[in-house]
Amino acid sequence: MSKFTTKLTTCAMAVALATVLSMLKLYHFPFGGSVTCFSMLVICLPGYWFGLGAGLLTGVAYGLLQLLIDPYILFPLQLVVDYLLAFGALGLSGIFSPRTKDTNAISVSDGRGIGDKRYLCLFLGYLTAIFGRYLFTVLSGWLFFAEYAWEGWNPLAYSLVYNGAYIFTEGLLTTCLLALPPVKKAILSMHK
Repeated sequence: MSKFTTKLTTCAMAVALATVLSMLKLYHFPFGGSVTCFSMLVICLPGYWFGLGAGLLTGVAYGLLQLLIDPYILFPLQLVVDYLLAFGALGLSGIFSPRTKDTNAISVSDGRGIGDKRYLCLFLGYLTAIFGRYLFTVLSGWLFFAEYAWEGWNPLAYSLVYNGAYIFTEGLLTTCLLALPPVKKAILSMHK
C-alpha cells in the first residue's frame, strides 16, 4: 500500500470515528454546539500525524459530513463559516506536526527527550486547532445568531461565552485525557 493510500485511509477512519463520537454527546446546548466524547481530538490527529495539508483536508471532510448529518443553515455564508471553516480549523493541528521542518525549532527545556517534544507538538497542535474552531464559531454566532443573544447581552459577548462553553469544556476534558500516561504512551507509539 502506498504512503498516500495509508494517509487517505487514516484520515477517512478519523472522520468516521469522530462522527460516531460526535453523536455521543455529554451535553447538547440548546442553540447548537455540544460537548462530545473527544471527537475534536480524533479530527486533530491526522494533522499531527501527517501535517497541515492532511489535517485541513480531514477537518473540511468532517465538516461536510456534519453538514449532511445534522444541518442547521440560515444563510449560505453561515454554512461556509460553521461547517467548512470552523471544522476545517481543527486541521490546524498540523502546524505543529513533528513531520514538518519547522517543528525542529520547538525545544523542551526539561531535556526528557524526543518523545516529550512530539507530545508537546500534539498539545500545541490541539490547542491551536480548537482555538481556530472557536474563532470561527464565535464569528458565526456574532454574525448569524445575534438574535439568540441573552437579554441585555451584546451579540459578540454572547457568542464568545456561548461557544466557549462547549468548545473549551471538551478541550479541557481532552487535555485531561491526554495527560494520562497510558494515553501518552499509546499516542507516541502510533507516531514514530
